[in-house]
Amino acid sequence: MPTISKKGQLMPESPIRKLVPYAENAYKQGKTVYHLNIGQPDIKTPQVALDAIKIHSLDILAYTRSEGSEGYRKKIADYYAKNDIQVNHDDIIVTTGGSEALLFAFGTITDVDDEIIIPEPFYANYNGFSTASGVKVVPVISKIEDNFALPPIEEFEKLITPKTKGILICNPGNPTGYLYSKEEIKKLAKIVKKHDLFLIADEVYREFAYDGITHYSILQEEGLEKHAIVIDSVSKRYSMCGARIGCLVSKNKDVIKTALKFAQARLSPPTLAQIASEAALETPQSYFDDVIKEYVDRRNVLIEELNKIEGVQVANPKGAFYCIAQLPIKNSDAFAQWLLESFDIDGETVMVAPAGGFYSTPGVGLNQIRIAYVLNKDSLKKAVHILKEALKVYKD
Repeated sequence: MPTISKKGQLMPESPIRKLVPYAENAYKQGKTVYHLNIGQPDIKTPQVALDAIKIHSLDILAYTRSEGSEGYRKKIADYYAKNDIQVNHDDIIVTTGGSEALLFAFGTITDVDDEIIIPEPFYANYNGFSTASGVKVVPVISKIEDNFALPPIEEFEKLITPKTKGILICNPGNPTGYLYSKEEIKKLAKIVKKHDLFLIADEVYREFAYDGITHYSILQEEGLEKHAIVIDSVSKRYSMCGARIGCLVSKNKDVIKTALKFAQARLSPPTLAQIASEAALETPQSYFDDVIKEYVDRRNVLIEELNKIEGVQVANPKGAFYCIAQLPIKNSDAFAQWLLESFDIDGETVMVAPAGGFYSTPGVGLNQIRIAYVLNKDSLKKAVHILKEALKVYKD
């Protein structure tokens, strides 16, 4: 009988999507499920993006260039310039979501069995991308007690080997909501230059920086031109997750030249989605002002309500729209499934994301969950109330 590859067997399940069948069964039972588990914003997509699809004048839905249309890339460069990031359109490759951009980055800078150091917890799919690329994730643990701040540089240095090719961060962070300071970025810049490594930054949540803190991109750091690779996406910025448009950005010409070969192998990014994404760049600042205010209000409500629950510890996010909460339980996978299968209040329950899948170190984060505050404030209050009551009766 034909056998499945070892790589396929090692590919991790999504800690978020593996619970979907249990949620569907809850729906079939007539329950209302408050989804705190997935980063799908409920914010309306900018109308200018939706209109661009409706009124396009294409007669043929043809390929675009493998690196994305020149007009779109020039407008992306203009967008970066407005954010004090100086790049040329030739430094940009448009991808099918930020996911493909990261796969291109791994393919460009790593060989099989090479190593990438990542502060954990991290976006769960980094585990999947690394497995697909034959790359070993080397975790450096950030702690909830420190609000998931950057671990000491000495901890990174201990992990660097001849196989190490780079450091990957998510800024602001998914799943922690942590926003790296300019000083922390400079520390990382110093270490990658010292050891001749790449620094990859997943910056898809760039706009979502709170409490008067300004996001600092690795592309703003002088002297990092040969080392910096940015992963970006329209998914969260414009509430366009289904568009599947992202980009890889680097001033390192060898990186772009090599990544382009991977882009050519898949022909081109989707044409209609590029049209919508290009139009989205015309979104007024007032849109982001309103969105950020809404997320700050939601964050404040969520953290305040979680802090009222005995035995719960929660990190206070400064960006993105996620937080990690540590619960007085042993296994959040079992708890999350139990919530969907066996618990409700007046026909309502909650779906959360077990945080163990956001770590690569075995046994870490098993009593934690990731919460995405992508629901309105009233729904967040109801969801946390359900969580509070559930913890009173749940038995590990």
